[in-house]
Amino acid sequence: MASRVLLLQCVRSLARPSARLSSGHLAVRAAAAPVTTGHRQLSLVSRGQRTQWVTQSRSSPVSVLCRHYGDLPPLTLATIKERVMYVLKLYDKITPEKLQATSHFMKDLGLDSLDQVEIIMAMEDEFGFEIPDGEAEKLMSPGEIVQYIADKKDVYE
Repeated sequence: MASRVLLLQCVRSLARPSARLSSGHLAVRAAAAPVTTGHRQLSLVSRGQRTQWVTQSRSSPVSVLCRHYGDLPPLTLATIKERVMYVLKLYDKITPEKLQATSHFMKDLGLDSLDQVEIIMAMEDEFGFEIPDGEAEKLMSPGEIVQYIADKKDVYE
């Protein structure tokens, strides 16, 4: 596992007083107990959003920052609607001027069933989850797609 390799590199480099970690290698720690390497002890210290590895020795303490990975901002109904409408406006068979949240794909926009399948595939790519075929057949307007995605992603306002 990559985090264990980085932890091992961190521990090895801190065991040698003159060595430093390269800028791309930051330690990630899974265990809660301090790690002891020779005459140094590593502890994980959290201060708000910042987490540090702190070594304690007789000479001088050394800190190594941990890298935090985040997710996208939380979804809201407004952002879902904005993203759905953006993807639909980019679809070449839809005239952006005719597109509204209540527009029916076949009756109002003149699309066929193959176009609807392509739209659903584009939504799957945009939001990162698969829509089953049985449910995809029922999504016939942008508003229905927005509501379906909001239900699947647990977005309520």
